[in-house]
Amino acid sequence: MIALIKKEINSFFASPIAYLVIGVFLLINGLFLWVFAGDFNILDAGFADLNAFFELAPWVLLFLIPAVTMRALSDEKKMGTLELLLTKPISLRTIVLGKYFGAIFLVMLALLPTLLYIVTISELGNPPGNWDVGSTVGSYIGLSFLVFAYAAIGIFASTLSQNQIVAFISAVFLCFIFYYGFDALDQLFPDASLGVFGMKYHFDSVSRGVLDTRDLLYFLSVSVFFLVLTIFNLRKK
Repeated sequence: MIALIKKEINSFFASPIAYLVIGVFLLINGLFLWVFAGDFNILDAGFADLNAFFELAPWVLLFLIPAVTMRALSDEKKMGTLELLLTKPISLRTIVLGKYFGAIFLVMLALLPTLLYIVTISELGNPPGNWDVGSTVGSYIGLSFLVFAYAAIGIFASTLSQNQIVAFISAVFLCFIFYYGFDALDQLFPDASLGVFGMKYHFDSVSRGVLDTRDLLYFLSVSVFFLVLTIFNLRKK
């Protein structure tokens, strides 16, 4: 599996995909958080915290992660290389997990430079160093688990079609439904308590700095469910 993960990472950096994903993610967040005036601007908010970043990041990743995963298996199927991989002594599960962890590595690499935001808000605090450690750490953990779930959905969507654009749109739609769709339904039907099935509910819970195993298990369950669905779909085809 390690060899497959390395192969996937090398293929990302051999093309403009990795540089575009990292660059676009940092550019969009940087502009909204530090340049553009509005609700997300940290300097205008007057509070030394990263709440704006953790509100914005899930929406940016909702588009960027499908862009990373859209070619994961759809391209292999189109080029006929998936059958070639299966002739080797590698299980289908290993192939899927190799693609999955390769995509996660790239997204985590894009998140790494945002740790500099912590240094910035620490200096902006009054007095300097006055920032909410628990909430920030919890939000980063929640964002990491959100990446796991988004990536699993994206890998699954890449098995639905040989067309990368179709895979991208399918992944964005599924990520949107699981992140915000249940929350929207909860607002329409408050007595049904449908929000608990959505990622936003559990992400917001972790972002408060309280690590509840139920929230983490939810993200892991979604990730495992879509990875199993991916393997099942490939076997069926």
